[in-house]
Amino acid sequence: MNGAAPVMLVTGASSGIGRAVALGAARTGAHLVLVARDGESLAEVAEECESLGAAGACVETLDIGDDAAVAGAVRRTLEREGRLDTVVNSAGVVAYGVLQAVPVDVFDGVLRTNLLGSANIARHVLPVLRAQGRGHLVLVGSVLGHIAAPGMTAYIVSKWGVRALARQLALENRDLAHVHVSCVSPGGVDTPIYETAANYLGVRGRPPAPVSTPEHVAAAIMRVLDRPRDRRQVGPANGLMRAGFTFLPGVYDALVGSLFGVAALDRTTPLARGPGNVLISLADGHSLRGSQPGPLVAMGRNVATLVGGRRRR
Repeated sequence: MNGAAPVMLVTGASSGIGRAVALGAARTGAHLVLVARDGESLAEVAEECESLGAAGACVETLDIGDDAAVAGAVRRTLEREGRLDTVVNSAGVVAYGVLQAVPVDVFDGVLRTNLLGSANIARHVLPVLRAQGRGHLVLVGSVLGHIAAPGMTAYIVSKWGVRALARQLALENRDLAHVHVSCVSPGGVDTPIYETAANYLGVRGRPPAPVSTPEHVAAAIMRVLDRPRDRRQVGPANGLMRAGFTFLPGVYDALVGSLFGVAALDRTTPLARGPGNVLISLADGHSLRGSQPGPLVAMGRNVATLVGGRRRR
């Protein structure tokens, strides 16, 4: 790299994990290419990154579900910087609701961003990394890409797909020792994605306990970039959930509905049904963290609401 600052492209950089990755990389002096659908919020993140020490911060306003747009962003990055060292694909959207309740365009929109968007990024980034003989692509998955939970079919299917995609790509690029593909799978994370999600349950989703900060996940991603590995879980409960799902499926299926209803939803306030930010970027929700109460407070309120509802019957 001839001493030049490494070039990192980050998708989903306007909020949550992607924003935390961008800010963390800025502190290391990286040159950043920030990708998301909302240009105004990206400009704010770029300014913050430069103030933290980034060698530079370029903005690419696009939807990663658009393959041609992804190709254009990668091409422009190479024209400006001459290379691309690392890519962290963190862009993602969520839809709450059982399969038959979620409109077709919303269901397809979740897969378009989360799964097809990941494939689009890989399709245009990996040839660059292979031609260079080095580089690292990180796809941000989820513990929900390893298990099942009621009312999140679109998201869970998409994240199972992201995990499979990362596994395939890691296998297909083993011939080059310095080209890496990794999947980092967080558990519950305090980001705005739950508040901006499409919702057809009538109650808001929330991150289940234990809840990590986006900075914690970003730090784990940076460690994977420093010491490459194909797969990384982030969250103290991930292993327990995966073990229950795999080795005690009957027990898992019997418990997950009740636990999900208490730990991963906010039952205290009804929520109007709608597509959230799945189909278009919303003005709100471009922050580092979400605005919901901590998990213990939220679960306590849920239990009180459920008990109160039973007493009124």
